[in-house]
Amino acid sequence: MALFENLVLVFVAGLVTALATGLGAVPFLLFDSISDRRNVVLWGLASGIMLSASTFGLVEEGLAEGTPLEIAIGMAAGVALVIVAHDVLLDVDIDPREYEEADFKKLVLILGVLTVHSFPEGVAIGVSFADLGLEGGTQFLGFTVPLLAIFMTIAISIHNVPEGTAISIPLSAMGVANWKLVWWAVFSSLPQPIGAVLAFGFVRYAREFLPYGFGFAAGAMIYLVLTEFVPEALDIGRELPRGGKPELAAGLVVGALVMVPLTFV
Repeated sequence: MALFENLVLVFVAGLVTALATGLGAVPFLLFDSISDRRNVVLWGLASGIMLSASTFGLVEEGLAEGTPLEIAIGMAAGVALVIVAHDVLLDVDIDPREYEEADFKKLVLILGVLTVHSFPEGVAIGVSFADLGLEGGTQFLGFTVPLLAIFMTIAISIHNVPEGTAISIPLSAMGVANWKLVWWAVFSSLPQPIGAVLAFGFVRYAREFLPYGFGFAAGAMIYLVLTEFVPEALDIGRELPRGGKPELAAGLVVGALVMVPLTFV
């Protein structure tokens, strides 16, 4: 029963991050549009949070469990998997505008593409819960939850908000009802709770692979930030003064500072 309860908690944590993606669509229910400047800041904030959480959380925790070589191997595997997944799936070039008119087969394909982005974040959540129920955590709903898991869940939830906004923009432009934007934003992150449960189950009962798991999650997320989140922000801000770089830098700094407490836990 304890195993089932732990899996449920990890799944719920992943589901919370998925639901947070829907928050990115909420502004469309309240305003006609979101300024590019604010959007760039949000992407910078998310990128800073993810980089800081990966470095101060996953990598440091991994070094406490294993060797630098094990972490490096895990990071390389995380990067490699994302690259291969992109090459295999993203050649399909699914556009968010196609969500609304997709049939079942197309939805399955779209979910596969979204998994490339969302699954590594789910893995990060699952790995961060590896010490669930062990000493050193904080009490939450009768569980002893690792502080890293709390920080990682919050970090990915915050990151998912601008991602939900980015998904909603083209859908809104094609006339999709605003209330449906929330659903499609959440849909894009559905692989996260699944990835969280799978990763937790693996590292929990194969702890010798835990350092590799921390490295894998960190490598995948850092790679996604550097190759997708930051370029996305710069693309959105290309019409702003200095290409939106000041807004991006400000968001990165604030995001990194938000996660500074990870260095003290």
